[in-house]
Amino acid sequence: MGCVASGVGEHQQAEVEAGTLLVASPTLTDPNFARSVVFVIDHRPTGTLGVVLNRPSEVSVADVLPTWGPHTSTPHAVFVGGPVEQRTALCLAALRAGEDPAHTGGVVGVRGPVALVDLDGDPDDLAPRVRGLRVFAGYSGWDRGQLDGEIRRGDWFVVPALPDDVLAPAGYDLWGGVLRRQGVPLALLATHVTEPRRN
Repeated sequence: MGCVASGVGEHQQAEVEAGTLLVASPTLTDPNFARSVVFVIDHRPTGTLGVVLNRPSEVSVADVLPTWGPHTSTPHAVFVGGPVEQRTALCLAALRAGEDPAHTGGVVGVRGPVALVDLDGDPDDLAPRVRGLRVFAGYSGWDRGQLDGEIRRGDWFVVPALPDDVLAPAGYDLWGGVLRRQGVPLALLATHVTEPRRN
């Protein structure tokens, strides 16, 4: 395992910016973030904000935001975006080809076709313009310098996102899938099992 750890340490990471992913290292055991994939929505010198993409809850969107429920991607569940302000709802959408976030009402572009949705808007107006929507309760946040320290410690790998990452179905192993598409050495970590005795 030593050679894998060494190679991973030399992995050239992407810069943290809006639209990148933070992929939890196998050694990150915080229950909020173990094997998580975080989509970065905002990154600036004062701090970073994102949502965990692979934590579906048991709560249906229709139960908390009835008008949005029918428009969300399968599963129609609220996803747990992180431990901060879990009573706050955020919504991400992947816009259809040809739709420009700058000229689409009710959204703020994050990167490429991925946009943050104004949940006070009319979902019927927005639905024809998007390939999918996902609602998150709470978010993940880091103060100035905090995320940089965690990345240096080896808690996170910073990699490019694909638009469909924000719509990944609940049964799909997004953590393993994102690692595998990075190639060696990160791809080797996708086989890491949660319980050490099974390694």
